[in-house]
Amino acid sequence: MLSDIQLVKKCLAGKADAQELLYRRYASRMFGVCLRYAKNKMEAEDIMQEAFIKVYQNLKNFRGDGSLEGWVRRIMVNTSINYYKSNLKYLQTMDIDDVTHQESFSVDSVDNIGLKTLLGLIQKLPEGYRVVFNMYVIEGFSHKEIAEELGISENTSKSQLSRARKALQAKIEKINAVCYERTA
Repeated sequence: MLSDIQLVKKCLAGKADAQELLYRRYASRMFGVCLRYAKNKMEAEDIMQEAFIKVYQNLKNFRGDGSLEGWVRRIMVNTSINYYKSNLKYLQTMDIDDVTHQESFSVDSVDNIGLKTLLGLIQKLPEGYRVVFNMYVIEGFSHKEIAEELGISENTSKSQLSRARKALQAKIEKINAVCYERTA
């Protein structure tokens, strides 16, 4: 198996088999990254294809300091965010001054549903909520970084995160109530 550095060198040399290997090595994981930001699978595929083009175009900039997977993932996230921003007509929330980001889901609620179900619920969030939720909770961006990246205020970022969490919590509780009724 080729190391990341060997794979990058072969890709830079124009070897089509190496480019295909790079795609096969990371496509399934990167599709999951894109899907978290997209409205549906087709949109995620479009984002991922665009991002892989950027990966190939920028391989010369990969220094090997970190993992190739991490570098590819960053391009996927940035491409997803840029896709969101380019299709953004308006954000669906307003600023609020007093939103705390310390809220959390009930662990019991989340434990009762599967990861696939949870990801499906996240994907169904309104676009602004979904993007901020993914950036903050999954990718680890700060509210300041989200605000700068999306061109919104920090309070809007906090508001969107709070509303996303509340919406998810309500959906999770509804699923758990249905499951409880079936077993009772």
